[in-house]
Amino acid sequence: MKVVDMHCDTILKLYDDLHHGKEGSLLENDGHIDLKKMQKGNYLLQNFAMFVDLSENPQPFLKANQLINHYYHEIEKYPELIKPVFCYQDIIDHQQAGIMSSLLTLEEGAVVENDLSLLEHYYRLGVRMITLTWNHVNGIGHPNLSNISCYEDMFKINDHDGLTPFGLQYIKEMERLGIIIDVSHLSDAGFYDVYHHTTKPFVASHSNARQVCGVARNMSDDMILKLASRGGVMGINFCSDFLTTEGTHQTSYIKDMVQHILYIKNLAGIDCIGLGSDFDGIGSKLEMKDASGYQMLYGALIEAGLSIEEIEKIFYKNVLRVYKAVLK
Repeated sequence: MKVVDMHCDTILKLYDDLHHGKEGSLLENDGHIDLKKMQKGNYLLQNFAMFVDLSENPQPFLKANQLINHYYHEIEKYPELIKPVFCYQDIIDHQQAGIMSSLLTLEEGAVVENDLSLLEHYYRLGVRMITLTWNHVNGIGHPNLSNISCYEDMFKINDHDGLTPFGLQYIKEMERLGIIIDVSHLSDAGFYDVYHHTTKPFVASHSNARQVCGVARNMSDDMILKLASRGGVMGINFCSDFLTTEGTHQTSYIKDMVQHILYIKNLAGIDCIGLGSDFDGIGSKLEMKDASGYQMLYGALIEAGLSIEEIEKIFYKNVLRVYKAVLK
């Protein structure tokens, strides 16, 4: 079964490892994702997020571009195994050549530093998806989980503060350019602003169902239904904190992933479900230890009664449908 994964933090891990004198490459490292593990997992495409923490990077534009440079430095070393995607046809061409694909994304929309023209700069560098916020308020809008001082704060939903006027311009420019809007981390109010001010499918690259696990990072039933009505997709996040409320930083179990998938299927249909592992951004232990283990999830979904056709949609076809609709 082919795999398309909408979110990982592998490039930041490799960048940090390099600057701490630790060996590791995209071909092989001690993290969740490398090319050898991806081959074992039967990958078609991996989204690589350039994550920038605003609290640690007063110049987010600089850090984002440093990460993008490192991304290409790693990708270009292994052209026989993986190549970057700039348009939908690239994915098809790479697959026919037996080569995996990589899609460049940003996790923190504020890396434009309030200059809308820089969106085109990132587009020219190959960015094709942007997570509008992380866990900090920025010039674009507000997240959920912006002020976490205790476990109870994980459940505080922000349904008042959405996108700024600049944020509304930002998403319109993303649609014009052909960059996929990602609402993971965004406040509930921000989600509805995206829904009401856009026309194309958008995604929640690594978010689960709030009715199953009530943390604010997950999506309400109404949000899931609206995402589905637009033809969008949500990627199941493997982090245990977003799979179950049975304590913090417990083991991430496949059975919990299956529970979210079945719930979303029964609520909104199979066509809005994808994969967004958050590999190399997860602190909890994993039953599916890395990218080589996706077929474990495949087996669990078969046992849960899903058809091969339904699993194909979850594993890659639903996300590819969105990419075909938005990427130019």
